[in-house]
Amino acid sequence: MLVIELTGTTAGLVDLVGGKAAGLGELIRRGERVPPGFCVTTEAYRLGVLPEAEILDAYRRLGGGPVAVRSSATAEDLPDASFAGQQETVLDVTGGPELLAAIATCWDSLHAARAIAYRDAHDIPHQAVRMAVVVQRMINPEVAGVLFTANPLTGRRTEMMVDAAPGLGTTVVDGADAVDHYLLDGSTPEPGGCLTPERLAELRAVGERLQDHFGTPQDVEWAIDRQGTTWLLQSRPITTLFPLPPETGKPTPRVYLEFGHVQGMLRPVTPMGMSTLRSTIAAMLASLGVRADIVDIGGRLYGDLTDLARHRYARKRLVKMLAVDFGPRAQAVMQHVLADPRFAPGPGRRQPGAGAAVPSLRTAGRAVAGIIRTLARPDAARQRLFDAVERLRLASAAPADLRTAADRLRFVQAQETGDRSDDIVWPIVTGMLAAALPAQLLKGLATTDEIHTVLAGMPHNVTIEMDLALWRIADQAGEHRRLLRDTPPDELAARYARGTLPEIGLAEFLDSYGHRGVAEVDVGVPRWDEDPTPVFAMLANCLRVTDPEQAPDRRFARAAERAETTLHELVVRARRHRPVRGRVAGFLLRRARSLAGLREAGKFAGLYRLREMRRQLLCVGADLTAAGLLDQPDDVMFLDIGEVSAAVHENVDQRDTVTARRAVYRRELRRRSVPVALLSDGTDIETVLPAPPAPDGALRGVAAAAGRATGRARVVHDPATAHLEPGEILVAATTDPGWTPLFLTAAGLVTETGAIMAHGPTVAREYGIPAVICVPDATTRISTGQLITVDAVAGTVTLD
Repeated sequence: MLVIELTGTTAGLVDLVGGKAAGLGELIRRGERVPPGFCVTTEAYRLGVLPEAEILDAYRRLGGGPVAVRSSATAEDLPDASFAGQQETVLDVTGGPELLAAIATCWDSLHAARAIAYRDAHDIPHQAVRMAVVVQRMINPEVAGVLFTANPLTGRRTEMMVDAAPGLGTTVVDGADAVDHYLLDGSTPEPGGCLTPERLAELRAVGERLQDHFGTPQDVEWAIDRQGTTWLLQSRPITTLFPLPPETGKPTPRVYLEFGHVQGMLRPVTPMGMSTLRSTIAAMLASLGVRADIVDIGGRLYGDLTDLARHRYARKRLVKMLAVDFGPRAQAVMQHVLADPRFAPGPGRRQPGAGAAVPSLRTAGRAVAGIIRTLARPDAARQRLFDAVERLRLASAAPADLRTAADRLRFVQAQETGDRSDDIVWPIVTGMLAAALPAQLLKGLATTDEIHTVLAGMPHNVTIEMDLALWRIADQAGEHRRLLRDTPPDELAARYARGTLPEIGLAEFLDSYGHRGVAEVDVGVPRWDEDPTPVFAMLANCLRVTDPEQAPDRRFARAAERAETTLHELVVRARRHRPVRGRVAGFLLRRARSLAGLREAGKFAGLYRLREMRRQLLCVGADLTAAGLLDQPDDVMFLDIGEVSAAVHENVDQRDTVTARRAVYRRELRRRSVPVALLSDGTDIETVLPAPPAPDGALRGVAAAAGRATGRARVVHDPATAHLEPGEILVAATTDPGWTPLFLTAAGLVTETGAIMAHGPTVAREYGIPAVICVPDATTRISTGQLITVDAVAGTVTLD
């Protein structure tokens, strides 16, 4: 079939007619007013020859005259990719020869540079895409424009937006001139511009119908002709919206805070990772006497803090509670939420039980005892922690008698809640408190920069020890330096797997740290001992360090020396001016240097359990693949525990489920911005906050590690393939421990999110490199190679 009327196109014919034509056919079937027309199908494109006779015959049946000729590729107007403006549209085409030429122009645009780049960015295979072309009667509009059935700026689903302009409305989509802008929130719009309130009400009704039909917010092109008739030219999903929070059945609005960035994760979590993480985090919070609903939004971990925000007493401490791990961005959005009268406590508001807001008396007693015991004997507490970590490592190993998929699944289910040992929890909590409190005690006596200096070069940090172990491999590479530096990391990994790589000490490194990796808290992500490619990439970066003074071990030692010197100076100064406060602050800072480095140990220990769970799940996946219920073993990571159980015990075929989830996961992997906090109507709360003034020529952030550095920026989205030259400043959306080997060669760190006590800034302080976090849109506003200055005293990033 080479030419088909638009009335015959449906959503099920996307491969034949492309996304645009399929969408138009659905509108026609729903009774919407669409300009009549026809489609030159992908089959004609595949054959490579214009079916001229059929096209001209369809054109005559249309009545001839002016038509609009528009691309309709198979990867166009889809939920994951709109291809807006990437392929050609030719308007006001009149006559047979002109029509045939316009169709050829649309065909050619499939291989235009911008369309190729767009497909590359969305991981769409070029060879899989084919082009259809839509030909429609040309509308001569009085006014035309675009309707968004959700607010694309804030994500709010209760608002619609309309952009309109007189005439064809091309200025609306190409941005060439000013247009009239309307926000439809359910109230009567004010008169003005090229649309009357009545026409805006009509457009809102159209939007409601289309959104109800397609089940997702729509981007709608429309035109109103000179007789006052409204025509729909296109309806496609809005591809940029962050997903809505799930329905809970609880009173709205609700507020959700993103938890993943605490672990340095903005990438989506696999469904299996989400399944295990939710239970792990719930158990961790329960150990502290706090209950919170953990929900999956766009593959990210969000906590429902609504009950805490509405609790008469808990809300008073909520903003301060977010300071240590969540940081200033989370504090700012929560202050906004607490000022919203919809979250005010009052009569009729359901108040959560005390356990949801504050730790229980029993937990509080354990906390006090654990903290006092740790402060009194920090060395003994640290040894207890290391002993507990070793016990967890040994206990994580699976029994040797696991034989069947059912046996392995039972083992995994038993591991989900984990083990929150007091010997691990309270030394870590104590170290974090000891590091956080002195800043208040020394206010007016010590600068933030001095406090950060004291907290640099911290001993007993397992992530720092890991990074220095990697440095030692590089430092001792000898005759293998060129091989390790210049060979592609994936090739080195393949040689290591075959046993043909020279001995460099990697086996010992992986024996200690192979259970780690980027996004390591997600059980669905490979560990380094499965695929050491990222380790080889990091080794290559280490081998590019040529200045002995920039060697990480020397930088760490210098940072530790400066910390001790500054600590002594602060204590002397503070005791001279405020004797009591000076003594307390000095005591806490010394305890911080003894304990704060332990912060990584709890997570490090838990990763042993996750690695073993992953190993057993992959074995289960292999069995299900052999049974024809999955296509490949790691498909198991795109199911949850219940779905794996259904496959194991009831032979449920899960292949379609996995295919759909992998598509969503790939889409979310491309997302570069994740809201810090959401409302239940989809509002990204940060987008409605007033923008703070930025200093001239600088981006404003939060100082997180002392110092100041100038260097070329290196914007990195994936540490596994990053190439970082010594002295470059690492710019990233976020970081987790898997990124920290890049710090070995970095001169500074800039991130879009984070908290002062999060992983990235903590390790940056250890190495003595300046860090500024929470710089909005840093990865897009800063370009690789651009000279920038990171000032971690002022909390700014200045662009040259």
